[in-house]
Amino acid sequence: MRTHLNTSTTVRNLGILAHVDAGKTTVTERILYATGATHKRGEVHNGTTVTDYDPQERDRGITIFAAAVSCTWDGHHVNLIDTPGHVDFSDEVERSLRVLDGAVAVFDAVAGVEPQSESVWRQADRHGVPRLVFVNKMDRVGADLDRAVASVQDRLHVAALVVQLPIGQEDGFRGTVDLVRMRALVWGATPDSFEVGPVPDDLYEEARGRRRLLEERVAELHPAALEEYCATSALSAATLTTALRDLTRSGEGVVVLCGSAYRNRGIEPLLDAVVSYLPSPADMPPVRGTHGAAVEERAADPAAPFAALAFKVNATATGRLTCLRVYSGTMRKGDAVLDAGTGRTERIGRILRVQADRHAEVDRAVAGDIVAVVGLKGTRAGSTLCAPEAPLVLEPPKAAAPVVSVAVEAGGSAETGRLSAALARLVEEDPSLVVRTDPETGQTVLSGMGELHLEVAVEKIRRSHGLRIGVGRPRVAYRETVVRGVSGLVYRHVKQDGGAGQFAHVVLDVEPLAPDAEQAGDGGFEFRSAVVGGRVPQEYARAVEAGCRDALAEGPLGGHPVTGLRVTLTDGATHSKDSSEMAFRAAGRFALREALRAAAMELLEPVAEIVVTVPDDAVGGVLGDLAARRGRVSGSAARSGTTAVTATVPLAELFGYASRLRSRTQGRGTFTTRPAGYAPVPVAAYQQALSG
Repeated sequence: MRTHLNTSTTVRNLGILAHVDAGKTTVTERILYATGATHKRGEVHNGTTVTDYDPQERDRGITIFAAAVSCTWDGHHVNLIDTPGHVDFSDEVERSLRVLDGAVAVFDAVAGVEPQSESVWRQADRHGVPRLVFVNKMDRVGADLDRAVASVQDRLHVAALVVQLPIGQEDGFRGTVDLVRMRALVWGATPDSFEVGPVPDDLYEEARGRRRLLEERVAELHPAALEEYCATSALSAATLTTALRDLTRSGEGVVVLCGSAYRNRGIEPLLDAVVSYLPSPADMPPVRGTHGAAVEERAADPAAPFAALAFKVNATATGRLTCLRVYSGTMRKGDAVLDAGTGRTERIGRILRVQADRHAEVDRAVAGDIVAVVGLKGTRAGSTLCAPEAPLVLEPPKAAAPVVSVAVEAGGSAETGRLSAALARLVEEDPSLVVRTDPETGQTVLSGMGELHLEVAVEKIRRSHGLRIGVGRPRVAYRETVVRGVSGLVYRHVKQDGGAGQFAHVVLDVEPLAPDAEQAGDGGFEFRSAVVGGRVPQEYARAVEAGCRDALAEGPLGGHPVTGLRVTLTDGATHSKDSSEMAFRAAGRFALREALRAAAMELLEPVAEIVVTVPDDAVGGVLGDLAARRGRVSGSAARSGTTAVTATVPLAELFGYASRLRSRTQGRGTFTTRPAGYAPVPVAAYQQALSG
């Protein structure tokens, strides 16, 4: 493995993107094997892969954490990130795409474009990342390259430029015809080698026809290719290669290859395509950042001022490992760098070339490189590191808003402090996780992108820190309100313990607060004094109000906070010696408690306005599910093949909704929520929540 990069023109930074189980990790393993980075082919089902090194990944058989590896091919250095395919870990994909120059999108030859592969494709669109398509699992029963390509064009709306023709079908798949160079690549009985030869006679006419279609499609999209095609009615291999590279890098087209990663067929041509068509850091536009109000650009030049973006942090027990993409300049061991966000100076300890969970130390990293650094104390994911004399802030990856929450608590009081430290480390590693303390319930609430995301996070704490953790749904923050009030409630507070006593006499009216007044009021509570003749001085009236606010903390129905009421002090009396602010505060507190017990009260639960966007064919099931969750649909709008349904749903009924929606819509449904206040809760639903 090389100790440093010679030039950014020979570097390729790419990610592997796909739906879960499309074969991303197997493709990565075969790339490492084909390039000589590993000497044994790892298998997902055996738990022997390089990139799925976490115990949970091996137990579950899926990629959970984005893992970086490095290899060399044809004189080029390839930094590769194997990204998760499950929707719950889309934030890992987002952070990876932020620092990549290209990607290989892997599709199942039988299933074609699947829901999550469509989602990650859209993520790559937002970042402007050029892509290749690799149609995997060509050896499966039902594999069909043309059908998979049609799904790419129909669902992703991109010009698919197929450069290979499969030799053999399903279990008989044994090679491909290279339509650019018009040659055949056939893999033998052993997967370690292949032979290059002429196109088989039985496929020659079909190959010529497909080559012709490829030339016509490229000529339609590329001006220089069109000029040559008009002059000669054909395209040379050199012109076709140049045009395919230009179209890939501009995003106007996507080159499509095929193979079977499990059988190690098609990996070498894929690597050739990565080198030929995907851009190097030098081909990318200069990175843009801000310095104060000014916008600056930095080219991928080792001699330029240093600038790098931290995109992943592993907070291990032995120290912090920070993954960086170097955009400009050179970084060496021992350098002092500036964290542009915090203004803090950090010292570069060691620089490591990452091979998943294994590392090799290097002496420097230059523009275009992806490395890990040891020694950074405060740098977080999304931080910009730069030369102190040339500060620059790069745009950080955007963390998605969490949609699912669970309550977590330590198994014992002695472990509470350790749990807090473990949660802090967890959030440091994964910015899509949010930890907060519910101010009303006192629970520690962990929020993330889905049930599996949170399940993995909790299990990681259990395994890494040896903690016993209890997990449950957060308790809903119920409220109580007045439906029918009381008038003229008299309360006398008299206390005599020797010396100065306490005396306060108050008369209260309690009534519901109108909704418009509630919104304008102070936390759903309004206090007025209608006392005349100075029977209760103003300072004592303020003490009565303070006492009433004390009483709002616990209502008579279930001890929940009380809201939506108006209290009017209508009369009262004082004592020349024993009256005080403390006495009137106590009188206000006890008087309101007594008034609430006499009034007609109602329980309220928090509700949210939810907008669910689903394919048209899934609307019926989604509406039925919302009705089962006590949702009230307020409207719907059609949007080019999808329907946006707006409804108000109790917050308690939204726990688990993300997974339910995904299962009902095959992962294609999305939703957003916002708080919509409180609404009455049926007694049966409240009792069920208490028992659950």
